[in-house]
Amino acid sequence: MTYCLIVDDSRTIRKVSRDIVESLSLEVAEAENGAAGLAACQVRMPDIVLLDWNMPVMDGYSFLKELRKRPGGETPKVVFCTTENDMDHITRALEAGADEYIMKPFDKVILAAKFRELGLLSETCSV
Repeated sequence: MTYCLIVDDSRTIRKVSRDIVESLSLEVAEAENGAAGLAACQVRMPDIVLLDWNMPVMDGYSFLKELRKRPGGETPKVVFCTTENDMDHITRALEAGADEYIMKPFDKVILAAKFRELGLLSETCSV
C-alpha cells in the first residue's frame, strides 16, 4: 500500500489532508514539523510527502533539503502544499527536489490529480 507522510504544523490541515489521502486508499502518518517528519522518515521512508512550507522547529524547505541528502531520501515524491505562491518559493522548492507544488486550500480532486501525475494513483481510481 502506498504510504503518505503529511508534514504540517496545523492540526486541522493534517486532519483534512489525512481524510482526503485515506479516501484515496493510501496509508497515512503525520508529523507536526520538519524535524518530526525526518524522524518519521528514519523509521519508515514514505512513498509521498505532503509538505507545508512555514512550520516551527524546522520548515518545509529545510526538511526537503535534509530529506534528499539521506539514504533513500531521493525516493519519496514530495508535494509542497502551502500558501506561499510567489515564483521564488516555487522555484526554490523545485530546485531543492520537490516534485509538485499545490496551493492551500486544496481538495480531493486536486490532490488526486497530482498523485496520478506522479504515478501514485491509477487512472481508474475514483475521486
